[in-house]
Amino acid sequence: MSGSLIVVGLGPGTAQWITPAAQAALDAATDIVGYGPYVDRVPERVGLTKHASDNRVEVERAAHALQLAADGRRVVVVSGGDPGVFAMAAAVFEALEAGPREWLNIPITVEPGITAMLAAAARAGAPLGGDFCAISLSDNLKPWEIVTTRLRAVLAADLVICLYNPISKARPWQLGKALELAAEQRSSETPVLFARAVGRPDESLRILTLAEAVTAASTADMATLVMIGASSTRLIAREGRPPYVYTPRSVAKMPCATSQGRT
Repeated sequence: MSGSLIVVGLGPGTAQWITPAAQAALDAATDIVGYGPYVDRVPERVGLTKHASDNRVEVERAAHALQLAADGRRVVVVSGGDPGVFAMAAAVFEALEAGPREWLNIPITVEPGITAMLAAAARAGAPLGGDFCAISLSDNLKPWEIVTTRLRAVLAADLVICLYNPISKARPWQLGKALELAAEQRSSETPVLFARAVGRPDESLRILTLAEAVTAASTADMATLVMIGASSTRLIAREGRPPYVYTPRSVAKMPCATSQGRT
């Protein structure tokens, strides 16, 4: 049997956000490899072997998946969200580059998924309508000084910023520090989203000002996507319902006359 390896994104939560291509790969797999909670999202079936592991062994997990494929298995490596955004696709290629030459003969495919920032943006309106960036606040794989250097640069560039991995038990202070850096360069009224577990039964979306977000930083967790608006990010008020949040596509023109502006 000829082996293969496919890296798929399961989306942020609901099965409705798994692409048909990713589902086809899951259905054809002999082996599922991934972080335990993601592996658990794949139903058991006859002929399928699951290989779950901890969340800090990405390269080792990837090497295990590549060896299974080299042994002739049809392997699917699962990530939450999109596998190419702070996830397993890069780990697979890192392991491939460092591994034995025969692994280069393994057919490897990456199937995209819906990443958390896109799911959160869709729930809120269109906050990513202009230029934006994504930064992981985790310092497991890079020094905190690099995180803050990049944050200052994109804050100065006035981009919408999506913060992944904002807080954990091991580093409960980093989101607060990041938001304090934002408050040094952006208005206290800048919209900030705390989007938690979007697509899951315990989903929540909070629309805060930057000043409120600094105070609320400790209420986020690893399931939270934090989005800091740009100076152009606006709210459209709705009576009795949360406002829409959007960032105009153009920085050269004022929003159209029908916009209600920031409230």
